[in-house]
Amino acid sequence: MTRTAILSDIHGNLTALKAVLAHIETQNVDRIVCLGDVVGYGPQPCECLDLVMQFGFCVLGNHDSSALFDPEGFNAAAEQAIFWTRSKLENHAGDPNEQPGASRRRMDFLCGLPRTKREENTLFVHGSPRGPTNEYVMPEDIQNSKKMEKLFSLVPHLCFQGHTHVPGIFTTELTFVRPSDLVDGYDVSDPSARLMINVGSVGQPRDLDPRSCYVVYDRQRVFYHRVEYDIEDTVAKIEAEPELDNFLGYRLREGR
Repeated sequence: MTRTAILSDIHGNLTALKAVLAHIETQNVDRIVCLGDVVGYGPQPCECLDLVMQFGFCVLGNHDSSALFDPEGFNAAAEQAIFWTRSKLENHAGDPNEQPGASRRRMDFLCGLPRTKREENTLFVHGSPRGPTNEYVMPEDIQNSKKMEKLFSLVPHLCFQGHTHVPGIFTTELTFVRPSDLVDGYDVSDPSARLMINVGSVGQPRDLDPRSCYVVYDRQRVFYHRVEYDIEDTVAKIEAEPELDNFLGYRLREGR
């Protein structure tokens, strides 16, 4: 039975990504996949991309897209960060370990990312099954029955997604199951059930828990994992980059 580790929203936070990858090594997984937003906000986009390029697959996130094209709907700090990120991707100068052609390989990788990935009755997106790159599905959307009905009509059985940085499982009964409500994972073995599963964020959690979040999926159950990492290391790296707003680091301490 294939065991898959599913990550999302790394956002250039290499310290968090390395901590998560170390934890994944203890989970006996067969592969690792990513639901996008490898870059944006964080101080080490190139290093994060180099690791994600080794994963089973990755889909396109809105920040990944904005690193290639002009961002839309970003606040000032996010916009400034994505332009800085683009400059780093285009010319990662000053790194003695940089390999010839590495910048081109990273850009080619981003350019080739699909908006969706489907395996049998399982869909993988960044945002939602309707808006794979940009649409947010928030916990409070369970109050919006029309929106949820439309989204679930596009879900074959399971849809894994990220984008909101808030982990949890949406059901067709219009409930939102938070990871803290789960004791031994969540049963997804009923093929007639339809679920949208937000895997949370590795690099910038926003559910007031500063620990990184990811899931392991074994075709029968989904297990959430929270991983502590050295937040102050990432904060210091952001502070060291004049073009990155220090708030992007400080918010990590509170998971918001």
